[in-house]
This record gives sequence, C-alpha cells and structure tokens, in this order.
Amino acid sequence: MFTGIVEEIGTVVSVQSRERSAIIEIEVSKTGQGTDVGDSLAVNGCCLTVVGREEISRDAHVGGVILRFDVVPETMVRTNLGDLRDGDPVNLERPLKADGRFGGHIVQGHVDGVGRIREVKDAENARIMEITFPSALRRYIVEKGSICVDGVSLTVASVAPDSFTVWLIPHTCEATTLGKGQPGHRVNLECDLIGKYVERLLMDVLPDYVKSFEKGC
Repeated sequence: MFTGIVEEIGTVVSVQSRERSAIIEIEVSKTGQGTDVGDSLAVNGCCLTVVGREEISRDAHVGGVILRFDVVPETMVRTNLGDLRDGDPVNLERPLKADGRFGGHIVQGHVDGVGRIREVKDAENARIMEITFPSALRRYIVEKGSICVDGVSLTVASVAPDSFTVWLIPHTCEATTLGKGQPGHRVNLECDLIGKYVERLLMDVLPDYVKSFEKGC
C-alpha cells in the first residue's frame, strides 16, 4: 500500500517496447535504498514489481541504481506508462511500512483510468490544474475528497460533469512531475478506495438505488 506522498522523481533510461507490453528501466536514488528484486514500487501511481536491479558506478552517478520493471498488456492499456520515453521523469514512492507515517490517503497503486490535463493556471502561491476523467469514474470523485494523480495524493477542489480541479502548492510542483504538467498530458487516476468498497456493499443491499445512481452519472 502507498499513500501518494512522492519520495523522489526518477528518470526513465530505457523503454523496450513490445507488441503489447514493455520493459522499463528507471534510474533512482532514494527509492533504490532497500528496494530489491521482487519488491514493489509505485511509478506514476502504478504499482510495479522490481524484476532487475543494477548499481551505477559511473562517476557522475555514484550511489545511483537502475531498476527494471515488466509492464504487462493490462497495465499498458490502463495507465499512461505506455507514453513513457527515454529521459522522461516519473514519480516514485516505496510501499508504506507498518510503522510509517500516513501522510496522504490509502493508495493501492491500481490505476482506475487515465485522465488528461485540460487547463493549467497560476494563482498567487499555487497552480490550479483542471483534469478530465473517464465517465465511469465520475461517481467516485467528490469535492474535498482524495484522488491520486500520477501517484500524488491530492484534494479535489471542485468537480464538473467531465473534469475536476486540484490546487498544487509550490512544494508539490517542485517535488513531483505535476509541476511541469501541461494541457494535453495524460495522467494516471486512482479514486478513493473507500468509495468503491461502499458502492460494492450497497450493490448487495440496495441494488436498485445504486443502478439509478449510475444512470444519473
């Protein structure tokens, strides 16, 4: 489990594309500490398994690590990882330890869909970002609720029929890739897990109500 608090920005060093899948290698620093083959890492909010690890010994990269990931067809379809190219920055987060601080919200690393940045505006001390979302996710996105955008835990400021807005503080802009997000960029979205479980429970006891709500969305 993750919390949507990005630990560092890594750099894609290699993308080996196949017909429907890919092998991605990412250069990391902090998140490489204690991360071994078989461990999980959230890459732009998508939980991936480390399948290879290589220490970097070049003078310019002392202490760096390259982690390798297999990206299966399902992940390529559900996320924006298929958009990655060599040199691209990615948000990284290691799984939360049992005694760790819970800084964001519950994030599984299971992306629900891909949104697209529609508009970016600068405010006095913030960046306002409007993001469109697939219609199937509308019922899970609520004003002042939590949402994970490319691995970043954010609060929904407002919701429109096909989009929502978030306000980014300067630290978020500097510490994550969202600071350089531009209109047209695709972003991974994971909705609040609690809402999805509540809906599933209601389907058993109030199926007609849930179906009528879905039609309203």
